[in-house]
Amino acid sequence: MLICQLSDLHVCPPGHTVFQTVDTNAVSERAFKAVAAFDPVPDAIVITGDLTEDGKDEEYRLFRQLLRRHFAGPVYVIPGNHDDRGRLREHLSDMLGSIPDGEYIQYVVEGLPIRLVMLDTLVSGAAHGALCEERLRFLDEALAAEPRRPTMIAMHHPPFMSGIEHMDRIRLVNSEAFAAVVARHPHVERIICGHHHRPVFTRVAGAVASIGPPIAQPIDLDLRPRVNGALVLEPPAFHVHRWTPDSGFVTHHAYVDSHPGPYSLVDCPSPPGPE
Repeated sequence: MLICQLSDLHVCPPGHTVFQTVDTNAVSERAFKAVAAFDPVPDAIVITGDLTEDGKDEEYRLFRQLLRRHFAGPVYVIPGNHDDRGRLREHLSDMLGSIPDGEYIQYVVEGLPIRLVMLDTLVSGAAHGALCEERLRFLDEALAAEPRRPTMIAMHHPPFMSGIEHMDRIRLVNSEAFAAVVARHPHVERIICGHHHRPVFTRVAGAVASIGPPIAQPIDLDLRPRVNGALVLEPPAFHVHRWTPDSGFVTHHAYVDSHPGPYSLVDCPSPPGPE
């Protein structure tokens, strides 16, 4: 099974750019095209938040248009801090699994070889994330429902410190409460996030946790304290999560745009031997 994780697309109204530098609409369309061309075809796309820049109706309409122009398979989304729950629900209801009519956009995907728990960490009007008692209860009950099935949790805000100080200030603020729930459910194998605009890996309550690379503008890897952060011209990328019963989850870092190759190893010159 293959799940392609995209994150932080920041789709804008036509003609707009993010940070006055990035045509996120063009990059997003190239990303959807790259995923659609992937061989074998992914079983699903998971988008871990910040689908749009400002949560506007026209942005969600354009997001849908760009996506469906290239990919017709299953897509599952959750909101990020740049999204609007009401408009996301209105325009992308078919990408939200089966969810109740409550405030939060969170649900369980059952139709894959693994269970996928999509978690809403949005705090409306704020950049940081949080999980209230209702959302923590949803997570605990969703995980308890199938204690023997391998499970992936998808969320926008990372529940750990990355060392990038200016981004850690807007992470999931009550990450300890999240980790306490996950610790009760050892069948959680992976936690995937977005938000930080950099690929990062660690462990949370025994599960491997990762931040996916952004489709929109990456930020610089700067671990010095009291740094405001900067953009960096790294290529847009996404993660491909491969799951098999024997190996569990294995994650690959894939670039959106094409590059030279691949070249057959048998055609490569052999390294010179010792003289």
